[in-house]
Amino acid sequence: ELRSRGIQPDVIVCRSEEPLSPNLKRKISNLCDVDERAVVNAADARNIYELPLILHDEGLDEVVCDVLRIDAPLDLTPWEKVVANVEAAQTPVKIGLIGKYVDLQDAYLSVAESLRHAGFQHGAKVEIDWIQAEEVEGLLAAGRLADLDGMVIPGGFGSRGIEGKIAAAQYSREELLPCLGICLGMQVMTIEFARNVLGMADANSTEFDTTTHYPVIDLMVAQRDISDKGGTMRLGAYYAVLTPGSKVAEAYGEPVVSERHRHRYEFNSNYRNRFEGAGFLCCGTSPDKRLVEFIELTDHPFWVGTQAHPEFKSRPDRAHPLFRELVAAALARRAQREAGQAQPAHFGVPSETQIVA
Repeated sequence: ELRSRGIQPDVIVCRSEEPLSPNLKRKISNLCDVDERAVVNAADARNIYELPLILHDEGLDEVVCDVLRIDAPLDLTPWEKVVANVEAAQTPVKIGLIGKYVDLQDAYLSVAESLRHAGFQHGAKVEIDWIQAEEVEGLLAAGRLADLDGMVIPGGFGSRGIEGKIAAAQYSREELLPCLGICLGMQVMTIEFARNVLGMADANSTEFDTTTHYPVIDLMVAQRDISDKGGTMRLGAYYAVLTPGSKVAEAYGEPVVSERHRHRYEFNSNYRNRFEGAGFLCCGTSPDKRLVEFIELTDHPFWVGTQAHPEFKSRPDRAHPLFRELVAAALARRAQREAGQAQPAHFGVPSETQIVA
């Protein structure tokens, strides 16, 4: 069909359940007028990460380099280590993903893969529990989230499911469940803390409630006079300066980091002193200190949020530090539960440390 349209391939990659026989490769080569060594078999693999090694064994890389006339020395040792780690990752750990688009799981593909990358690094097999945010609104959270080892609250837009995400953030904070909030996830963690610890009963983001008395999440100053919102988000890579000694700084191992962003609303720094006075640390800011980029609780195993999207920088051989530390904390919690050292339930019980606004 391709040749009838004037298209002559240099390489043919054949998908198959079982390896192709030499005779079948030879037949394809003859019928398609392609060199026999350029007939490459991509047979079913044990996992997707094994595929580059299979294609290398089939000689695809050499054929491509010959066709392009380039000399590219190859060392697949790091990738072989990745595959070995994937196959060795057997310790189960269950991470809940609290989203509003979970019916279309590809909407969170980068987050899901980042969790798996972190699992590989710890020898853990991450099971993702896809949880619709509306399913955990109010006191429903306790029953739905009780068997999790950790939680991710990813980004998103719009008001649907927000109260469920806030309830999930409250549950993770009160039950000492490791939690990573990403973009909107960090914002709902902020709203939850304001309402249930700082006593700001109607605290909210002005994205969802323009009349709130406590706009703890608000438009960036540069955004407030813009009526045409197209192309005006804070978009792309930005630097952040981390607080020495914080969990986030220890995870990264660097004082300054660069992460990618896609948002319009930010933590309202007018409330920063009140938050930090209650143990809610703004542990990473923009270099000019105007924007809060990372938050964490000082008295929690791992309750961390970032305004950025760290999932975009995770790799199979280099799990992102925040996902790596989330899975580490989740594994520690699972080990405690299996040893009968689970923390007593606190969800829904008024906090003794609640501050009246």
